[in-house]
Amino acid sequence: MTIAQIIMVVVLLLMISGKVPLYLTAAVGATIAALVAGFPLTGGVASPATGANVSVALLFQRGLHSVILDMMGVLLFVGVMDKAGFLTTIIYKIMHVGARAGGGPGVATAGGIAAGMIGGLTGFTQPAITGVITGPPAVKLGVDKNIVAGILGHAGHLGNFGGFTHPTIVAVIATAGITFGMINVIGAICALAIFAASFVRLRRLMKKEGLSVAGSDVKLETEDTGISFGKAIFPFIVLIVGFTLGVPVVVMGIASALLTILLSTRNFKLGEKDMIEGLTRITVPLFATVSFLYMSAVILEIGLSAMIATALGPGLEAAPLIVMFLVGSIAGLITQSNGASIPIIIPVLAIIVGPGFGVHPLAAAVAAAAGPAIMQYYITGGPVAALATVIPIIEGSDLTLANRFQRPSILIGLLVAFVITMLLGIIL
Repeated sequence: MTIAQIIMVVVLLLMISGKVPLYLTAAVGATIAALVAGFPLTGGVASPATGANVSVALLFQRGLHSVILDMMGVLLFVGVMDKAGFLTTIIYKIMHVGARAGGGPGVATAGGIAAGMIGGLTGFTQPAITGVITGPPAVKLGVDKNIVAGILGHAGHLGNFGGFTHPTIVAVIATAGITFGMINVIGAICALAIFAASFVRLRRLMKKEGLSVAGSDVKLETEDTGISFGKAIFPFIVLIVGFTLGVPVVVMGIASALLTILLSTRNFKLGEKDMIEGLTRITVPLFATVSFLYMSAVILEIGLSAMIATALGPGLEAAPLIVMFLVGSIAGLITQSNGASIPIIIPVLAIIVGPGFGVHPLAAAVAAAAGPAIMQYYITGGPVAALATVIPIIEGSDLTLANRFQRPSILIGLLVAFVITMLLGIIL
């Protein structure tokens, strides 16, 4: 058992390093540790740590969580929203409203929010997509190039923390035993707080320099989809209201997809094809979720969770939510990756939602997910699909200077997340 624990620690360190394939390492490493611990491939033996009947097969089955079904429901909906042009209509509307309401700062902020929405729904946050449309107009309206890039780069916060498909948010939801819904709303609030902080800071800076921050009718190079915003947004509102009220996400996803087909007057056969195509986006989060939850089960059954609990000891006993929040924030900061933070946060999350701590699962999940989703961007602006992809499309911008502008806003977002976490701990 001791050797199995050492193997698992090595696996976690390799995953944190970012130099090995994350999901494959989790699955293979956990299997090796389980076999070394004496767990059979099939059948079952009593676990020394929990007394449960375990085998590799039984532990792997723990990774097949119901949250995967919820994720499928969302992607069925997103598939038809995308093909029907509804998603494009919403994104364009956000950008045009930003331009009219907030001038240069509004254009940049709207571009970042739109990119975050795309990422949260499709699984790939790419601020360069909307940055191509909103970046140049924002610069023409007087916004510093580095600030434009920095604000667009905030998109990842919304896509990762407020979205439905990033492996980290899915693994956190499954480990905590909650569903999509309120955690997505809270994630969106924290991400929008970061955008709001940058928007306000930018307006103050421009006013100080004597530059106009008035709304503008600047022309954005977007297409007319021929779909009204009200029609496009209605199925999305139905989805959000439904799962916020507690209706199973998979049910709301399918219902909203059918509503989209009706409103778009698409052929139902074609609409079904669009829905199925949406499921192609589930491959990465599906494999990641199963791998991480399987790894978490192995960590528990070989006794490593108990060792972690003992090491964190007094802190966990006195303030489990604060410890979880700090662990997540430090994980995001040192790994600079939401995904690479998983092997650090999941074992601790599994401990505080277990018996003996009395932590509400939603509060625990927010504490675990917030830090990595926010702090992964603090040092360099984030991994590949973040600030580094925006710099090339904002001619003359500099990554270091853009990231320097981001940092105060990121810390404000982290503070908002901490306050919400503490309030949830008190209320729930």
